[in-house]
Amino acid sequence: MSLADAVAHLSPERWASANRLLLRKALAEFAHERLITPEREGERYVVRSDDGLTAYRFSAVRRALDHWQIDADSLTRHREGGELPLAALDFFIELKTSLGLSDEILPVYLEEISSTLSGTCYKLTKPRVTSAELAGSGFQAIETGMTEGHPCFVGNNGRLGFGVHEYLSYAPETASPVRLVWLAAHRSRAAFTAGVGIEYEDFLRGELGERALSRFRATLTGQGLDPADYLFLPVHPWQWWNKLSVTFAAEVARRHLVCLGEGDDEYLAQQSIRTFFNSSAPHKHYVKTALSVLNMGFMRGLSAAYMEATPAINDWLAQLIENDPVLKSTGLTIIRERAAVGYRHLEYEQATDRYSPYRKMLAALWRESPVPSLRTGESLATMASLLHVDHAGASFAGALIERSGLTPTEWLRRYLRAYYTPLLHSFYAYDLAFMPHGENVILALEDGVVQRAVYKDIAEEIVVMDPDAVLPPEVRRIAVEVPEDKKLLSIFTDVFDCFFRFLAALLAGEEILDEDGFWRTVAEVTREYQEANPELGDKFRQYDMFAPEFALSCLNRLQLRDNRQMVDLADPSGALQLVGTLKNPIAGF
Repeated sequence: MSLADAVAHLSPERWASANRLLLRKALAEFAHERLITPEREGERYVVRSDDGLTAYRFSAVRRALDHWQIDADSLTRHREGGELPLAALDFFIELKTSLGLSDEILPVYLEEISSTLSGTCYKLTKPRVTSAELAGSGFQAIETGMTEGHPCFVGNNGRLGFGVHEYLSYAPETASPVRLVWLAAHRSRAAFTAGVGIEYEDFLRGELGERALSRFRATLTGQGLDPADYLFLPVHPWQWWNKLSVTFAAEVARRHLVCLGEGDDEYLAQQSIRTFFNSSAPHKHYVKTALSVLNMGFMRGLSAAYMEATPAINDWLAQLIENDPVLKSTGLTIIRERAAVGYRHLEYEQATDRYSPYRKMLAALWRESPVPSLRTGESLATMASLLHVDHAGASFAGALIERSGLTPTEWLRRYLRAYYTPLLHSFYAYDLAFMPHGENVILALEDGVVQRAVYKDIAEEIVVMDPDAVLPPEVRRIAVEVPEDKKLLSIFTDVFDCFFRFLAALLAGEEILDEDGFWRTVAEVTREYQEANPELGDKFRQYDMFAPEFALSCLNRLQLRDNRQMVDLADPSGALQLVGTLKNPIAGF
């Protein structure tokens, strides 16, 4: 590819479209988080810059949960009587005080916004696939067909660290096949942990294949090294070229790390950018890698220390689901994180605390593929796809409803029983909360109907909100203390505000299902669950799903305040930015 070809997606027209789409989202989400207050101006709304001289005008429908559904085409920018082109970078500078952007954070945030816009421009070059066509596509076609990342975060595709050639090679939307780089890591510094019944040798043979395994062993013996002294681990190619070969130079020089070359299988990057699906052998495990790229509030590393307990936590949760008749009846499964290798760089560890990105540069995780568990007639789709909208404004969720032949209410009820009921039961029966956003859930579909949900990204994301819970020692770290009044936010924020809010608005905007119909159905499924489990009545009264309102927890405020380390995963409730309350949309039912 020529130097110019690498930026061929950055045309004036596409840049203008990308800026319009991003500003629509910024105005909507910042208004939702009460960072800005749009004022009525005739039929339209207006938002003014910090100095009051620039005005953004738009049409919008205001929906439940204080959701602003803004018409992107209506958006205009004015200053001193004249109209100006829409420019996202100017917007953040013009409103930096309102948005709480410090002088230190602002330039990095602008870089993340620039990168997000560039990604949108690339997506605008792709062949136009309708949502109806996508609804009949395979798992990975849907995964790589998404055009929008996290629905709440405005700067959601920063990926700072990728050059444009690396973006084209490794971003999920480019659907480029990737071969992972394999390293031999000396056992004095590396540890392999695995779930019950998994042995290192057999596991590795299953993942790598005999041919690659022999080749890698020969590489070591050719250097006079004993393969028995090493563990093999896969790394993201970007991480090898940009970090390990430089930052870990001492380890390479001392043969604590030996580069073995690429594996034979081809992988596809998933929506989370550092997790790979094996496209050569879809029944094999996903591989999650450390990637020292800044994306959406975190450096996307992987902690060697965290990896050690990961398989045990997954085994514990799988057992809990297996033994619980309510969870079992919903069809819920998890794809377990089965094995992990973590590498400890002793000198960087001495020089840093546990939060440091230097401690998260070299680790890998193997997660089960959902493909082997598919039943006849089932297909898979990431739940994030429900919020996907095609170039003509048609939603993927709407296309599934159409395909299913069910009424929209009945379709929604089946989806809620598969996805939402297990979250309610986990909370009420076990004080257990997941991080159930669209990228962390896979839906098993049959003819467009949701049959069951598969939760993933378990060990880093689940918490038991009871510090006194009786847990096996290796699982203890997931028990955290959460203030009583914040516990139910694990459903109100993560599910209602960060997912259902968007789904309800999409279906209402397309006149598929009105908002009342949507939230009435959520209320009915909630009631249905509670009536079926009367023994938990005290908990239902203590944590009231039908409370008139709940605290508004703001995600963009976290990123605008600190876009390098938004939240301490060990104290997730400590970092919350709570601003006023939202009316609970199911309270009236």
